Amino acid sequence: MSGPELPVLAPEERVLSTLESDGTRRWLSPRLSTGRFWRRRRVVAYALIAIYALLPFIKVGGRPALQLDLWNAKFSVFGLVITPTELELAALLGLVIVLAVFFATAIFGRVWCGWACPQTVYMEYVFRPIERLFTGTTGKGGKPRQSVAPWRSVAMYAVMTLVCWHLANTFLAYFVGAEALHQWIWTAPPWEHPGAFALVFGVTALMMFDFCYWREQLCIIGCPYGRFQSVLLDRSSLVVGYDSGRGEPRGRGRERNGKGDCVDCGMCVDVCPTGIDIRDGLQMECVNCTQCIDACDAVMDKVGRPRGLIRYSSQEGLDGKPTKIVRPRVLAYGGVICAVSVLLISMVVGRSSFDVTVMRGLGRAYFVADSGDVQNLVQVKVTNRLDEPQAFKVEGVFPAGMQIIGDTEINLEPLADATEPLQLVVNPSAFGDKTIVKAVIRVSNESGESSEYTYTLYGPIPGEQAEADDGGDG
Repeated sequence: MSGPELPVLAPEERVLSTLESDGTRRWLSPRLSTGRFWRRRRVVAYALIAIYALLPFIKVGGRPALQLDLWNAKFSVFGLVITPTELELAALLGLVIVLAVFFATAIFGRVWCGWACPQTVYMEYVFRPIERLFTGTTGKGGKPRQSVAPWRSVAMYAVMTLVCWHLANTFLAYFVGAEALHQWIWTAPPWEHPGAFALVFGVTALMMFDFCYWREQLCIIGCPYGRFQSVLLDRSSLVVGYDSGRGEPRGRGRERNGKGDCVDCGMCVDVCPTGIDIRDGLQMECVNCTQCIDACDAVMDKVGRPRGLIRYSSQEGLDGKPTKIVRPRVLAYGGVICAVSVLLISMVVGRSSFDVTVMRGLGRAYFVADSGDVQNLVQVKVTNRLDEPQAFKVEGVFPAGMQIIGDTEINLEPLADATEPLQLVVNPSAFGDKTIVKAVIRVSNESGESSEYTYTLYGPIPGEQAEADDGGDG
C-alpha cells in the first residue's frame, strides 16, 4: 500500500523562464519587434553567416584562410601555418581570443551573446524566420492563431534539416578543406569516408536537436557564459536595463497622472527570446538581444513618451550615477591582452622556417667500435614550416673531429617532416676523464639559415677496458 500523499506547496513563481509552475516545459514563441537594433543585428548576423560559409573557400597564400587539419596536425590561420612543433602559437592565439571576450564583456556586457553568438545568430535570423514562414507568423512572430497543417510542419522540418546538413558540411570543410569536401560529396560514396560522413550526420542531428527542441534552453541551462557574468561584469559594464526610476509606478493609458512611463503592456516580455521580464532587473537569462528595447521604444512612440525606458546603459547609469570606462578590470584585461599579443607577434615574426628535434636513438646508450671510437645513436627530426620544398644538411660542430654516419642530406616537401637515424662517432679522447660530453649539431638549409642543438654523448668509464661491439648497430 502506498503511504498518504504529502502536501506539496506550489511555487509562487517559475523557477526558470522555460518551465511552468508545475515543472512542465514552457514553449516560447516570442513576438518580433523590427526596430533599429533588430535591423542592425540582422546586418551583423548575415555578415557573420556569410563569413562562416565562405571562409573555407577563401585562399590566403595558396591555403584556406582557416583550416584545422587535425588529421595532419596542421592549423592554417590566414596564411600562417602552425605545425605540432608550434602549439605554443595556437595556445597564445586562443588565450588572446578568450581575453578579448573577457575585455569586451567588461565594457560592453553580453555583446557576444546578443550580437555574435552562433546560437543567437542562427536561432533568431535563420531558424525562427523559417518557423514563422511555415506557421504563418512571418513578420510578427508569436503563436499561430490556428493549428498548423501537418504538411507545413513536415515541410518546415525538412527545410531545417537541409539547413543543418549544409552547416554541418561547411563545418567539416574547416577540417578537411573545401576541395576534399567537394570531392567526397559529388564523386565518392559515403562508405569510402565513413568518419567524415559520421561527423556530418552527427553534427546535423545535434543542430536539429538544438534549434528545434533545446533552443533557448542552451543559453539558460547549457551555456556557462551566462554564469560567468557575475565575475566578468561590474556595475559600470554595459547592459540592457529597465529604468525603474522613470517607469514606476506602472499604469495603463495615455494619461499618466503621477504614474511612471511604463504602461505595463507586457511587450518587453512577449518579445524576449528567453521569456524573462527585463523589469525584474539584471538576470542571467538575458542575452542582451535588444528586442525589449525595440518593443518598448515602439510603445513609447505610440503614447508620446521619450524613448529609452529600456535601453543600453550600466547599473550605475540606471541608478543615476556616472559610468566609469577606465577601471581596474578593464586595465587588467587590456594590459594582459597587449602583453600576450606582443609575445605572439614577436614569436610569429621571429619564427624559423624549420624546426629540429634531436632524440636519443633506440638501443644501448653507446657502444665502442673495433677502431676504439665511441658511437651514439641519435634520431634527428626536421620539420619544414614553409609552403615550398627545402633541403637540409646535418653536420657536427663539437667536439672537433666528430663524424656523422647516415643520411645527412634531408629533402622535404612543403610542410612535411622526416626523422633520420644517425650515428655520432667521436674519438674516446674527447671524453677526457668524464663519461659524457656535450656535442653540438648544426642543421642548415639552402638559404643559409641554420640552428645549433646540444646533445649529450655517453662514453665508457675512464680507465675501464672498452669492449668492442660485435652486435651490429646495437
